[in-house]
Amino acid sequence: MNRVPEHRAGAPAPASLSELFRVFNRLALHGFGGVLPWAQRVLVEERRWLTREEFLEMLAFAQLAPGPNVCNLAIMFGDRHFGWRGALVALAGMLAVPAALVLSLAIVHGQLAQIAWVQRAVAAMAAVAAGLLIATAVKLARSQPARWLSLGAAAFVALGVLRWPLVPVLAVLVPLAVVLAWRAAGAGAQKVPTREDDPTRDDDPTRPEDPAREPRR
Repeated sequence: MNRVPEHRAGAPAPASLSELFRVFNRLALHGFGGVLPWAQRVLVEERRWLTREEFLEMLAFAQLAPGPNVCNLAIMFGDRHFGWRGALVALAGMLAVPAALVLSLAIVHGQLAQIAWVQRAVAAMAAVAAGLLIATAVKLARSQPARWLSLGAAAFVALGVLRWPLVPVLAVLVPLAVVLAWRAAGAGAQKVPTREDDPTRDDDPTRPEDPAREPRR
C-alpha cells in the first residue's frame, strides 16, 4: 500500500523493492560511524525521495519509537511506499550484509584490540563520526524556525552538558514541542475571505458607480 501524501504524488520515489533494498544497503555499508548523515544525503539530496521537512518529521518519530532510529526510519520509509513488504525489505537492506560484516570485524577486533595503531584508528573513526553528525545537524537546522532551534539547544544543554536523564528531558520537551507546533499551526491558518470582507464587491450601496460600466443606450 502506497502512503505517499497527495502533494508528493509526482515526486521521485523508489521504483521497486529491489531498488529500495539496494539504496538502504548502500546507506548501511557507507555509514561508518553513523548512518544518519548518509541517510540525509542520499534520501534528501541525491535521490530526493524526501524533502528536508519530511526527513526531519520521520526522524523525529523514529527517535521517539523504541529501537535504533535509523532502523525505525527505514521501516517507516519502506512502509510509506510499499506497505509491510517495503518495511521488511528496507530493514533487511539495513541489517543483512552489514550484520555479517560487523560480526567479522568484531572477531578481528577482539584479536587486535590491544595493538596501539588499532586503538588510534578506532579513536579517529569516533571523531569522524561525531563530525558527520554535527555537520548533518547544522545542515538540517538551517531550514528550521528559531523556536525549534531553541528546543534543540535546550536538549543539547540538558543531555550533553548537564547530563540529565533522557526520559525526564523528553517528558518536558516533547509536550512543549507539541504545544508550540499547535500554536504555530493556529497562527498560520489564514482566514477565508467572505463576500462581506471583500471591498471590491459589486453590491456595495455606498460605492459610486463606474461610468465605464453603464449600459449603452
